[in-house]
Amino acid sequence: MWQLTGDRVGLGWRPELAAGILSHLDKIDVVEVLIEDYLDASRKAVEALAFLSRQVPVIYHGVTLGLASAHPVDRNRLDLVARTIDTLKVERWSEHLAFVRAGGIEIGHLAAAPRTASTIEGACRNLRRVSEVIGIMPALENIATLVEPPGSKMTEPEWIEAIAAETSADLLLDLHNLWCNAQNAALDPERYLLSFPLERATTVHLSGGCLIHEPVQYSRYAGSMRMLDDHLHPVPAGIFTLLSLLASHTPQPLTVIIERDGNYPPFASLLDELQNTRAALAQGRSQLRRRALDECA
Repeated sequence: MWQLTGDRVGLGWRPELAAGILSHLDKIDVVEVLIEDYLDASRKAVEALAFLSRQVPVIYHGVTLGLASAHPVDRNRLDLVARTIDTLKVERWSEHLAFVRAGGIEIGHLAAAPRTASTIEGACRNLRRVSEVIGIMPALENIATLVEPPGSKMTEPEWIEAIAAETSADLLLDLHNLWCNAQNAALDPERYLLSFPLERATTVHLSGGCLIHEPVQYSRYAGSMRMLDDHLHPVPAGIFTLLSLLASHTPQPLTVIIERDGNYPPFASLLDELQNTRAALAQGRSQLRRRALDECA
């Protein structure tokens, strides 16, 4: 508790960022690699990734299994992910609590499932299957949604906590996704964060997005806006505030990854975001230490 060591800060690995990452490994604690980028990887690509992992710790992230559905995870895709995880010698990975397909149809989007008892049951069933086939339970990521999933009977934190408790899974807490959902539902982001099972958080995603006009069919007010998570913009100041709040309430080590999927800035800008991330973590850890001292006094 007094040391509070083990926090790590890094970037999502993208080919466009490779040169910058490799040139600044002294400022990067960890990189996150997308598993789907290596499902059909050549031997040369796997060797290159192995070389990278000797330079810097690597963690892995999946995006296509579609865990949060009453529909079973596709077995062919699961087997392919399992072979890739085995080939890459993955010890730690994560996936989204989203659905991406049903009835043989790929929707091409990480969609939010209705938050009901049946989707909890379906997600837990899928996670048990994934754990049996792959041998490692993924950390579960909360996803962004522009509108409240129709038919929901509980809040997002309640729904996620029920799934995590049933499966003993860790959480990948995406703070920009959380920020978007709070903004789009007219909730206070800080209070919303504190309603999640923070004791399960091991990994954190930071990213940026933009405001878009609300679709007419959902609009309550003319000209209303929605927050879109697009990974194309800088991490906003409010996200660093949430990270400080998270760090002030979670004594366990956190691995924090900044995601950027396009509209890439000069690499110096990303280095600045890494520094801002470390500063936010340090501020939160300082508050946690002071709170612990006050409780012991």
